[in-house]
Amino acid sequence: MKLCVFCSANQQIDPDFFQMTEELGRWAAENDHSIVYGGVNMGLMECVAKATKEAGGMTIGVIPTIIEKTGRLSDYVDVELRCDNLSDRKQLMEDHSDVFIALPGGLGTLDEIFTIVAAATIGYHQKQVILYNMKGFWDSLIALLDDLQAKGVVRGEWRDHIKVATKLQDISALLSE
Repeated sequence: MKLCVFCSANQQIDPDFFQMTEELGRWAAENDHSIVYGGVNMGLMECVAKATKEAGGMTIGVIPTIIEKTGRLSDYVDVELRCDNLSDRKQLMEDHSDVFIALPGGLGTLDEIFTIVAAATIGYHQKQVILYNMKGFWDSLIALLDDLQAKGVVRGEWRDHIKVATKLQDISALLSE
C-alpha cells in the first residue's frame, strides 16, 4: 500500500513523536508499504522518510516548487512528484495514496486531513483516514468532532470517515480491515 503521511515539519515538538514516527517508517518498509509525504527535510516529515529509507522502503515526495526554491527538499525522496501549489499537492497525494495517516501536525496537517475527508464524504474516494493519536495529540480535535456531531452539523458519523489509532498496532489492524 501507499501510505500518505500528513505531519509536522517542525523540530521543536515532543521527542516521543519522533520515536513513534521512526517506528511507523520502519514498520511501513518492513511490511512493503511505501510512504507518500510532503518531501520536506524537516520535522516528522524528514523523520518518517529517513526511517522508511533506512529500513529499505520507498518514499514518494509531493513537492511544491516553493520547497525547492527554499532548499528544504529531503534527501530521502525516491520518487519526486512536482507541483505548483498546496492545492495541487493535496490532489497528487490523494491520487497517489491508498490510505492517509495524520501524525501530529499544525495548520497544514489539519488542511490536508479535512480536504481528504471532505472529498470522501461526498464520494470522490473511499480511502481510510487515520488520526495517529500519539500521546493524546488529537484528543482536542476528536472532542471537537464529537461536539460537531452532537450539534448535528456533521452528515452521518465522522468516525465512518476518520479512524483513530493510539499505537502502531492499531494502524496495522485498521489496514487489515
